[in-house]
Amino acid sequence: MEEVVFVSTRHNLLEKVYQTNDLTKEEITYLLENITHADREILYRYALKTKQAYYGDKVYLRGLIEFSNICRQDCRYCGIRASNAKVERYRLTPEEILTCCAQGYKLGYRTFVLQSGEDLWYTEEIFIDLIRAIRKSYPEVAITLSIGERRPETYQRLFAAGADRFLMRHETASQELYEKLHPTMLFDDRRACLSALKDLGYQVGAGFMVGLPGQTPADLADDLRYLKEFHPDMIGIGPFIPHSETPLGAEKGGTLKDTLVMVALARLLIPDSLIPATTALGTLDPQGRELALKAGANVVMPIITPTSVRKQYELYENKICGDDHPEDCRYCIERRIQAAGFDVDLGRGDSRQFISR
Repeated sequence: MEEVVFVSTRHNLLEKVYQTNDLTKEEITYLLENITHADREILYRYALKTKQAYYGDKVYLRGLIEFSNICRQDCRYCGIRASNAKVERYRLTPEEILTCCAQGYKLGYRTFVLQSGEDLWYTEEIFIDLIRAIRKSYPEVAITLSIGERRPETYQRLFAAGADRFLMRHETASQELYEKLHPTMLFDDRRACLSALKDLGYQVGAGFMVGLPGQTPADLADDLRYLKEFHPDMIGIGPFIPHSETPLGAEKGGTLKDTLVMVALARLLIPDSLIPATTALGTLDPQGRELALKAGANVVMPIITPTSVRKQYELYENKICGDDHPEDCRYCIERRIQAAGFDVDLGRGDSRQFISR
């Protein structure tokens, strides 16, 4: 009798989140602690239907430029943390970044994602000049920044210069876990940055890792509740993958299965969001990105970083596509997306929330 009640409860919760796009922290925690293989299949099906209701079968491609692996922060899980002396550091010049944009534009990308460690060599002035140059050459593209924590005044000036979007994972909604993993950073500062970005008018991306050492189902429920309340335009969810040259190098990593569950729940709880099928999922499993698309994701970010340096942007080990040229990534992922049953969209791909604003 007890098992029948549990099954009924899980099914009721899955039906509830599908119909109402809402669950309490306690309900999410219960579901994560008791979910079965059959439940996951129902969850993925509901997430896919929800994505199709908001975005159809479109998968948006973004050209990702990882322009520096120099970072002032010392996050305990990250391969490019400041104290990792074994990293071969690099920094693309603004001219080299513009060359990447030219190549990406020729390949059809209409969103460029400029991502780096927190490298303060790139001053506010350098970024403003770079953004203006991209905007002048390609007025119709979306410019996305992922450069970490800066002053709100800097965010405002970059937005005024022509930046459209900003990606900054909140990493974990647990203050205790956040400050344990980020010894050079503060939990409240991270949230303040995200709030400032949203208030300024950016399309904002938040997100977190799954499988962090010490992370509990209740922590993951807090992550989803934070996203529900913050309502970002984009949500990045990926597995924790250990890097041997970090303090967490010997820890167990997150799993594909657990990450897909979180992707699907994020789709159901924040249905108008854009959700990437991350490279990290493709690193865990050759079909990881395709499985994420079938569980509610709808963005893929092929790398257009120069092949000469892309292996050095190693947040985690064994990252896929290290030797591929930008054109290889572009056409390979297009074929894979189509084979999985989806349509490639190379346009800006703004979020439904942004369009309605």
